[in-house]
Amino acid sequence: MASMKRPRLAAIKVLTRQRLRLSFVDGSAFTVDFAPLIEGSPGLAPLRDAKAFNKATIEPNAGWSVEWPALDIQIGADTLWLDAQAQNAPDENTRIFAQWRVRHGLSLKAAAAALGMTPRTMSAYGTGARPVPRYVALACRGWEAEHSQV
Repeated sequence: MASMKRPRLAAIKVLTRQRLRLSFVDGSAFTVDFAPLIEGSPGLAPLRDAKAFNKATIEPNAGWSVEWPALDIQIGADTLWLDAQAQNAPDENTRIFAQWRVRHGLSLKAAAAALGMTPRTMSAYGTGARPVPRYVALACRGWEAEHSQV
């Protein structure tokens, strides 16, 4: 399996109920449920219409985003990769970590700085090479609580 420096899509398949099957260039594939993403983002509201959602596409030979050209909506492959990780996490701690990164748009470097860890450790957690310890999941929640009061 080839590694990815940045997530890039190889193909997508539109499924029922606002879901997409995302295939990445490293050979990994995930199904992502867009319903919660659409509900949580007013800018994605036009995708509630199934006919509009079904027109999802990726630019041939690029794969940097899923696009709905008629609606001028694009979602980056890196964001979709994080959403896929959060939705398909094997355990609660990994899900908490991935969702925390998604909610706050944190790169590996920013997540590492926020938690006082190395980007390499964050990458190991993000790829599943190492399990996310409970204390890291709790640190994510603590960071979020601290920053919501600011």
